[in-house]
Amino acid sequence: MHQALPKLFKKDASPMPEVTTPIHQTGDFFVDYEEKVFPDVQADPGEKALVTFHTVAFEGSIGLVNLLQATRLIRKGFETSVLLYGPGVTLGVQRGFPKLGDEAFPGHMAMNNQLVKIMEEGGKVYACRFALQALYGHGEPSLIPGIRPINPLDVLDIVLVHRKAGAFILDTWTM
Repeated sequence: MHQALPKLFKKDASPMPEVTTPIHQTGDFFVDYEEKVFPDVQADPGEKALVTFHTVAFEGSIGLVNLLQATRLIRKGFETSVLLYGPGVTLGVQRGFPKLGDEAFPGHMAMNNQLVKIMEEGGKVYACRFALQALYGHGEPSLIPGIRPINPLDVLDIVLVHRKAGAFILDTWTM
């Protein structure tokens, strides 16, 4: 024999409580975006920054996030360099679909556009030739114009040059 299922709703049960909080509308704020906890640090004259990328384009948000960080460092007055090495060189390759420069979907060209903005605002961008060719099968003409290809031996030396200059160095690795 089968057992009777318990009654989930009783005839005399009270209805669900009424929601009295107004629903969020377009343009509403969810957080206090104006409160700043730390001082707005600006570079002293001649201060340098280096942002390195060892990450595959489109495999996560860190590529775009750190390009935005590099742009912010420039705007704070740091002489900023970006190093693309290992899979990071894929950030600097020209792209587009169906033609180079065409945005296939919103945000498709975000990383390319941010690298161009970094260079337009005075930042320098370097890409390791070894990773470009040996690992990812691209030649120097595949790079966004303005990106400087460098010898694989320069990958360590650019970090050491910035270290000796007392630069702020932001290293990013993803696997």
